[in-house]
Amino acid sequence: MLKLCRSIERLATTDVPVLILGESGTGKELLAHALHELGPRADKPFVPINCAAIPETLLESELFGHERGAFTGAVRQTIGKIESAQRGTLFLDEIGDVPQSLQVKLLRFLQDQVIERIGGRRQIQVDVRIVCATNQDLSTKMAHGEFREDLFYRLNGITVRVPPLRDRTGDAVMLATYFLNRFAGEFGNQKKVFNSGAISAIAEFDWPGNIRELENRVKRAFHVGRSGHRAGRSRTRRSSQGNINLDIRAARMKAERQVIQLALAQSNGTISTAAKLLGVSRPTLYGLLEEHGIDVASGSARHESPRLENPP
Repeated sequence: MLKLCRSIERLATTDVPVLILGESGTGKELLAHALHELGPRADKPFVPINCAAIPETLLESELFGHERGAFTGAVRQTIGKIESAQRGTLFLDEIGDVPQSLQVKLLRFLQDQVIERIGGRRQIQVDVRIVCATNQDLSTKMAHGEFREDLFYRLNGITVRVPPLRDRTGDAVMLATYFLNRFAGEFGNQKKVFNSGAISAIAEFDWPGNIRELENRVKRAFHVGRSGHRAGRSRTRRSSQGNINLDIRAARMKAERQVIQLALAQSNGTISTAAKLLGVSRPTLYGLLEEHGIDVASGSARHESPRLENPP
């Protein structure tokens, strides 16, 4: 995730289209916000639109706008999302759900940065940065003729893949703690902490809904207290039945990897500090990083932490 955040920081300074791929709930929109807020367009609009949430009959009007009288109910001129994002960033969420009839018009806009409102004849020049996201396999959709290849290549200047929470060992506990502290601040309550059972449940569960599910579960636990922790623990046990790995060496390796990643996170990637937290020497820690395949650049005692303020 540190590598991903650094990639976002570098891409933020460019205008290249970015396609963010990842499961639902992994934080794709947060990364799109970061691309906007860390770049030269930060003082201009960030305009999101969920292509899957708007009916096909309304999506074209939402994107391109319409003139008065363009269709029944068009009682006034309306500016579309693309035009509203002038000199800023347009975030097309769930781009894989754009109907084929609209893909051609979207491609034309991406090629020329020119739009026409529905019912209008005047071409309008726009200047927007395009960021898209989807949880679908666009390659499969293209193979089935459901998504245009030329549109895909226009959108896919750079691909950013967001790993699911189940593949981010140690992140669930850290993010849960972050959410717990945030809710304490938002609701003006005294600080709360997770007990050991809750921490184990959070670490062991595979979180099919990813960070969105984790956030909702922590919010519920924050309000219901101890019962929320018990619910989380029992659900984890149910989800793990039947596929428990009893290999003790594998269990030790998993625990060791998780502790190393937590130490790196708490030290903001500072190798010497992480080594002290773990009670090992720096050379030993470098050896452990290599053994576990943890992607931390060697040869640098200090690894800069990303500037993203909200965790994806």
